[in-house]
Amino acid sequence: MDGMTAPTEPTAPATTAPTTPTASTPDVDVLHYSAFTARPDGGNPAGVVLDAAAVADDDAAMTAIAARVGYSETAFITERDEAARRYRLRYFSPLAEVAFCGHATIATAVALTERDGPGELVFDTASGEIRVETTADGDGPPRATLTSVPARSRPADPGTELGPTLAALGWSTDDLDPALPPHVAFAGNDHLVLAAATRERLADLAYDFDALDAVMRRHGWTTVHLVWRETAEGEGPADGFVFHARDPFPVGGVVEDPATGAAAAAFGGYLRVLGLVGRRTRVRIRQGEDMGRPSDLLLDVTPDDPRSRVSGQAVPIPRTA
Repeated sequence: MDGMTAPTEPTAPATTAPTTPTASTPDVDVLHYSAFTARPDGGNPAGVVLDAAAVADDDAAMTAIAARVGYSETAFITERDEAARRYRLRYFSPLAEVAFCGHATIATAVALTERDGPGELVFDTASGEIRVETTADGDGPPRATLTSVPARSRPADPGTELGPTLAALGWSTDDLDPALPPHVAFAGNDHLVLAAATRERLADLAYDFDALDAVMRRHGWTTVHLVWRETAEGEGPADGFVFHARDPFPVGGVVEDPATGAAAAAFGGYLRVLGLVGRRTRVRIRQGEDMGRPSDLLLDVTPDDPRSRVSGQAVPIPRTA
């Protein structure tokens, strides 16, 4: 966000209801959900518009609605085939359209499940077809599992990509885990993956908002996916991994995302390309802890399948007066 100064401590997105629409913005019903959590005060809030027909051809109106909602993303269903459970889904941050958003996909899938019942959904997005399987067993909120487009990953360029990013973060190469090299990973959009050497380094995040925004815009990154590996394969639950993550999102006008499903999907490609998964592996990603909005993302990665599967629950956020 041009001219915005980042606070010294990352702040969570607002969780209040939107204001009354202006005369220039069509009135649409925006649902409020928090994804990758079973509690409305955890996870990552998203706006969900199940019927965006009134603004389907108006990008400015959808951007204005997303800005008014104030979350990192709002999802809009602009076309539908109810019989096939297939929907055209678009995502807008408070500043611009985003090609793919994982937490808003999970939130939308859960909202549709609560309305129509569980089963498979298909979302046509700017990044491609996203299939989502939803379940509702009565034990907590519905759960949704999205299957990403094929994920990939490549080493980050030390001079043009890594150096300026570390400078904007206030990090040095000594702050990085040498066993997990910097990469640019993709599963619908690009994310720079940086692995912190310690949990303390990950927790201490006070970055130059404008400088990081400029670097990310130059390279077309959606977030910088900062991770710390708590356990390696075979050490964690069910012989999987446990990671902690943080995702600065200045290009969306947001200091930090509390849960980033798109980055988790891209991270699956990163793990696969580096050969860190020898069989189907479940990765638990803990995010949002340092913001006071703890989030749980489950990532399934298979060595011979480039697609990532990201699972989580979502719950409605009570609207305030």
